[in-house]
Formats: sequence, C-alpha cells, structure tokens
Amino acid sequence: MKSIKRHIYNPIAIAAVFFAALIVLFGVLWILIPPPPKTIEMATGFPTGLYYQFGERLKIELAEDRIKLDVMETGGSVDNLKLLGDSKSEVDFAIVQGGVSDITQYPKLVSIAGMFYEPVWVWYREAAFKSDGGLRVLSQLKGKRVSIGNEGSGTLALSNALLKISGLSSADVRTEKLKPDEAIHKLNNGELDVAFIVVAAEAPVLKKFYQIPGIRLMSFEQADAYTRNLSYLSKVNVPRGLLSIEHDLPRQDIQVIAPTATLVARKDISPALVTLLLGASYDILKSYSRLQKVGEFPSNAGLDFPLHVDAEIYLKDGPSFLHRHLPFWTAVWAGRFIKIVIPLLVIFIPLFTYLPAVNNFFLKLKLAQVYEELKAIEKNAFNPELKEKNYKDLEVIERKVANIKVSMLDAKELYDLKGHVTDVRNRLNLLG
Repeated sequence: MKSIKRHIYNPIAIAAVFFAALIVLFGVLWILIPPPPKTIEMATGFPTGLYYQFGERLKIELAEDRIKLDVMETGGSVDNLKLLGDSKSEVDFAIVQGGVSDITQYPKLVSIAGMFYEPVWVWYREAAFKSDGGLRVLSQLKGKRVSIGNEGSGTLALSNALLKISGLSSADVRTEKLKPDEAIHKLNNGELDVAFIVVAAEAPVLKKFYQIPGIRLMSFEQADAYTRNLSYLSKVNVPRGLLSIEHDLPRQDIQVIAPTATLVARKDISPALVTLLLGASYDILKSYSRLQKVGEFPSNAGLDFPLHVDAEIYLKDGPSFLHRHLPFWTAVWAGRFIKIVIPLLVIFIPLFTYLPAVNNFFLKLKLAQVYEELKAIEKNAFNPELKEKNYKDLEVIERKVANIKVSMLDAKELYDLKGHVTDVRNRLNLLG
C-alpha cells in the first residue's frame, strides 16, 4: 500500500503518466485523423474545357496555403469517376458532370459541392435544318449526322440520355463519338449536321464552335419537360449575345438545359481539405460564370452523391471559427490540438475528482491499522508479562502517528486518533 500511494502522489510519476497518455492519444489521433496531405491530385478534363481551367485556378488558390494541386487531363466525367473510384489511383478529387454517375457503383464517393452550371449546347448547321425553320426539338435529329461526345465524357452519357428520352434510337440517328476538336473539324467541313457538347459558358472551346460559318445554337423549347423527367437538370436562360457579342451568338434569347458540375471526393478525405477547397472555390466562383447568380455556387443542389458532412456544415454556416480567423495550417494544427486536449480533459478531470476520495481511503486505511494495533495493546494491558512490550509498541504507534500528514479537512480524524493513543497510554500508566 505504501508503495502504491507513494507512486500515486509522486509528481514525477503523475507527469510521466500524463505524457505517456498524451503520446498514446496523439498517436491514435494521428492514425484516425491524419493531417491533410500537402500534395493532392484532381481529375478534370480536356485542357480546352472549363474543368481543366477551373482546376488551374484552384491550383493557384491552394498554392497560397502551401498545398500543391496536380491537375490531371482526362477524357471527362466518366473517366474521372473511374479514376476516383479506383483504390489504386492517386486521384483525390474530380469534377464530375451531374447525371452521369451511378452511385451504386461508387459507394465510397461523396460530393463536396456543385460548382457551376454546365449547359448542353447543341450546335447545328443552319443549312441542315433550313426546311424546318431551325432545330427546335430533338426529334428533328432523325436521319442526321450527330456528334454525341467522346468515350469517357459526360457529354456522351447525357447525350444518350436525352436521345433515349426523346424516343430516338441508334437506328434513327447517325451518331459519332467525337472529341470536341474532331466535331468542330467535321462541322466545318460539312461532314456533321449537329454536335452536342456539355461545358460551361466560359469554356474556351465554345469559341471554336461559334466561329464556324453557318452555325446556330438550338433553343430547347421542351426544356421544362426535360428537367421534370431528369431531376439533375436545370433550365437556364441564355441572353442574346452572351457567348459572343461580336458574332451575335446566340442570335436571340434561348433556353438550355444544364446539369451541375460537381466536385467529388472519397469519403475518407481530410475535413481540413474540404474546408480549404470550398473556401478557394468561393473566391473563384464570385466572378466565374455568367449563367449563375452571384453567390449561387458552391451549392448543395443537383448533386448525385451524398454531401460530405463537413461540406454540408460549411455550405450552411461557413468556415469554422479557427479557419475564419487563422491561416490554414495554423487552424489545422490548432484543431488537432483541441481534438487531443478535449479527450484528455474528459479522462483526467474525472480522475482528479477521484483523487481526494482515494486519499481519504488510504488515510482511513492507515488509521484503521493504528486502531487495530491499539486494540491489541488494550487487550494485553492486564497481562503483567506483556507490560514492557505494550509500552514499546505504544511508542512505535506514537512515532507513526506523529509522522502522519493530513490535509486541513482531515485534521480532526488525526487528532481524534492522537487522543485515543493518549487514552491508551494513560490506561497503561494506571494499571502499572
């Protein structure tokens, strides 16, 4: 008991236990809540598209917080999903077109936020539809030569969905799976009648389309019907001349249908990175798209995958107190420190509240031992042969009691004991 108590109240032992617990807890948290990586990779699309351009803008923003973003060129949304869903891939984030994802195939992916509208632009040669007064509904595509997007792209996935819901089969339309530059070349040479492309209004590739002689843009007269049947689509109004005032495109106000380009990540993504990416995206999107209202994006609408819990909190309440007032890495380490300190307080505060009870237990135990020894002396007090032994034992007890240290609150119990020791000595003296 003496050994146990000595170690319990030894300041060095207490400090050693505290730091050992701190190291263990820190190690566990380091594994369970690792710090965000300093290099991340994002799958985007073709360099001429807005996915890639957005990635480059994001790269500049993240560099200010000492995070290196590698922007990967890909074939588009379908390729991006495959890369992100592959456990062997090093891709951390991807931009994915709304509506192309089968979430049952990718249960470990989450949405960070919708970033911008990505309209379906249907470019057609005016001469090919001159007798119809222009392309107004997709059923007019029967017998036409149509580019529906390249393999791996979101354009291909959405084009097929639109043709299917419009009642058009592969036998009705002469489809070709072309990259944007290939479609532009064939449109320019008269080898195509129509080309689908799904990109934001600011995508540089659109300029190549509207510079083709005799090119027009389709206005979706059935836009409301498409958005009611395909919930991931939104109807977006495009004012006359928005794409090019110089070329007067479109030549009148038109309406298009648009999925939302979404930033997607794996479920185990660092919450700190979620906060950083959303903060950087807000700065970029303030002046990014002419088709959306200021502050409309990042958004939690039109998402295929479940919204990451930290992204949901950020979109609702903004950045945390630490990230609002501290530099990124300072906020990260402060947050991790708090996550360590709070569990320690949960452990040690109750422990410290039990220390007085432990101290009281050991004191009572020590006093009880002394009283047992006193009882033995009283029991032998009438035996003359044990008189000398009784006095010696009592002297030992008196020295032991004199060395007992107690707090102010326990002084009464100590002085009661001393009084009882004195009573026993007086009794021995009377009998002697």
